[in-house]
Amino acid sequence: MDIHRLSLSDVTRHVKSGALTAVRVAEAMLERIARLDPELGAYVLVLADRALERAHALDTAAARGEAPGPLQGAPIALKDLLCTRGITTTCGTKVLANWQPDEDATVVQRLEAAGAVVLGKVKLTEGAFSEHHPSVQPPINPWRADRWTGVSSSGSGVAVAAGLAHGAIGTDTGGSIRFPSAACGLVGIKPTYGRVSRHGVFPLAESLDHVGPMTRTVEDAARMLGVMAGKDARDSTSLDAPVPIYAAMLRLRLDDVRIGVDWSYVAEDVDESVASTVRDALAVLTGLGADVIEVGMPDHTMLTENWVITCGMDCARAHAATYPARRGEYGPALAGLIETGLDSPPATYQRLEAERLRFRSALDELLGGVDALIAPCLPTRIPGAERAQPSNDRGPRERFIRFTAPFDYSGHPSITLPLDIDADGMPRTFQLIGPHLGEAGLVAIGGAFEGGAEFAYPTLD
Repeated sequence: MDIHRLSLSDVTRHVKSGALTAVRVAEAMLERIARLDPELGAYVLVLADRALERAHALDTAAARGEAPGPLQGAPIALKDLLCTRGITTTCGTKVLANWQPDEDATVVQRLEAAGAVVLGKVKLTEGAFSEHHPSVQPPINPWRADRWTGVSSSGSGVAVAAGLAHGAIGTDTGGSIRFPSAACGLVGIKPTYGRVSRHGVFPLAESLDHVGPMTRTVEDAARMLGVMAGKDARDSTSLDAPVPIYAAMLRLRLDDVRIGVDWSYVAEDVDESVASTVRDALAVLTGLGADVIEVGMPDHTMLTENWVITCGMDCARAHAATYPARRGEYGPALAGLIETGLDSPPATYQRLEAERLRFRSALDELLGGVDALIAPCLPTRIPGAERAQPSNDRGPRERFIRFTAPFDYSGHPSITLPLDIDADGMPRTFQLIGPHLGEAGLVAIGGAFEGGAEFAYPTLD
């Protein structure tokens, strides 16, 4: 049995049934990491001893008759900005290279309590912004080595796509669950803001940060989200709302579902290949019974033009203890973002907060008439690996984040879905945006779509 080819959900089913042990799964995955990751470079730290100890404890508990968790034996990777007690959490930086937190992030606690086995911590861009620190070798895309892996959850995307983990945690401030999910052909869920606790997650921008799962199937993402979501008293922004059993929401048909599309939003200043991906995805959705409704996307120009100000001012607060005191240890991209934040007037931030509320309200109204809004994740095909998102050039950045940053401002959930493979051998993907706390509906649509799409992951032996 090729364990790395199984879905996360199948791994848990096999472990629960006794067909596999958690130890066997962990050993197989650690062997694969040792063999392939020296070339792919997804992991910053492999926790082999800890993973095997955890897997052995799960098997021992099962032998005693203890009830298994919903993620029993599932091998996962943590983006290296989630605090891990006594284990280095670098946040992709040099300035935090030796930081060992004294507690686990809430998300880590919940995943392990559900039976997940943490294989290690994976790379991210510096401070979760746009570029890796100059001292870090970026991960390699397993589809094509010359293509981008996405920011900032680059290691998460590569690890899951290459079968070096069955699921990983990503964070999204301007697109960093959706970008690497698109670049690596994954299912990624950016939940409603506050749906998943951010306690113990080092911030890029607290008012924009979202934490979510990245997996190879919709069911896998649903399982992980169901464990991660829920109120946390240690995060004042976490939402006190019931958590559905997301994995139970999967369905085969979409006969009562309405998908909204704004063709000007989807097609203007967008590569034709990207617009055609949306058209082809809609063909699959309508074939499953969904209705397509033409809608008007609320204006988000001010937000996309000034996202760097909100992000920069939040980021400057997050790094106040080390910047500018240790300026020399920062890479140019993150330092530039912080400087933007320090130079921006508070009045501009407040105007953007007012615009955030207006846009959120308008989007709520739009989503009151449809079940989901369809959009690309990127305005172009997957770019080259050398640099995809200019850090300091405002015009290219605004175009680049037009399909992602508005929904970080509004806090609406989205799911990224792979459709098929293009002529260059790269995934074609898109996203669906749902109403506030509408993750269950996105899972339902995504699960049906997944059954109707033609998508297969690359074979790495």
